[in-house]
Amino acid sequence: MAEEPVMAAEETADVVARLKRRMIDDAMPLWSSVGWDDAAGGFIDRLHRDGTADAAAPRRVFVQARQIWCYAKAAQMGWYPEGRAIALKGLEHLLAKAKSPDGKPGYVHRLTPEGAVLDGRRDAYDHAFILFALATVYGLDKDAQVRAEIDALLGFLDGHLRSPHGGVHEGLPVSLPRRQNPHMHLFEAMIACFDATHDLSFQNRAGEFFALFLANLYDKQKHVLSEYFEEDWSKIEPVSVEPGHQAEWVWLLKGFERITGCPTGQRRSELLATALRYCDEATGCLIDEGDASGNIRRSTRRLWPQTEIAKAWIAQAESGEAGAADKARAALVRLERNYLSHPVKGGWYDQFDRDGKSLVDTIPASSFYHVLCAVTEAEQVLE
Repeated sequence: MAEEPVMAAEETADVVARLKRRMIDDAMPLWSSVGWDDAAGGFIDRLHRDGTADAAAPRRVFVQARQIWCYAKAAQMGWYPEGRAIALKGLEHLLAKAKSPDGKPGYVHRLTPEGAVLDGRRDAYDHAFILFALATVYGLDKDAQVRAEIDALLGFLDGHLRSPHGGVHEGLPVSLPRRQNPHMHLFEAMIACFDATHDLSFQNRAGEFFALFLANLYDKQKHVLSEYFEEDWSKIEPVSVEPGHQAEWVWLLKGFERITGCPTGQRRSELLATALRYCDEATGCLIDEGDASGNIRRSTRRLWPQTEIAKAWIAQAESGEAGAADKARAALVRLERNYLSHPVKGGWYDQFDRDGKSLVDTIPASSFYHVLCAVTEAEQVLE
């Protein structure tokens, strides 16, 4: 195997500033112009590899929510003041088209490019991101209507998606397997809701997901986060390990510690150590999937695990761990070199095979949330 490329000191020192400029100068303008559908409204789900809009692609509702979050977050950070208006425009479209268009509660799963219902399922993962977007928009203006939408969505979760075994169903109609992924993002959304509202009920809601993590999602002996479960939370064997999610939980547990004071350091260290077992030797990037013994199952490597390992190191740096800030910057350089060096300014490569060949021909909007979140966290902690 080739050795990971060496990084120059100045390359790592300036990486946060470079990525911030890339977000403000390239990504924000691209995804709000080419990435917005002026005719039908709503965000475009993906661009062609030449940077033109794939206007025919179906609109995944969680992607609409993620793009709303991106522009609200950039406005909140003072990076992109026009982001507020773009986020509100996106939210207006989401509420008009995706919320109860069939008269039933909750948000639909996918829309046609014209804004009609393509898939009417109610998906827990989608609702996590809608709640996350609503919380961040609410944080901008404290708008009472946005708060009412937050409460309505919570009512839907409590009244329709709650499982008697704990956590939420995958969606409606109820399906198996159960996944840790929607619960991880609902945990993220509850932390965001607390940050936006300072309503203590969100500490309690986040606490429910933390308890689920400790009781069912995380194997405290093997230090492994499992992905798939039966209805009663028994693990589906062989266990699938996604190192990107192991890393993502490190960052989320730090957020939970911040809002509750509940110490999470031991679990963060364990999760991070496990995530780092699944690296591509040539690039140092995380691979997509392994097994519980540390073996690589899929040697492909998507963009998003690279942002999450950066965020994990950022969380550890925030906790004062020696060397963590340098590790975070190195992870950001790997992200920049391997994924963001796309010929379309503000675009990215989504996935590579083990030989470094790009496997996805399009530029998916879904990655913007991951990249922006890593860069905003880096600026707040590392700069």
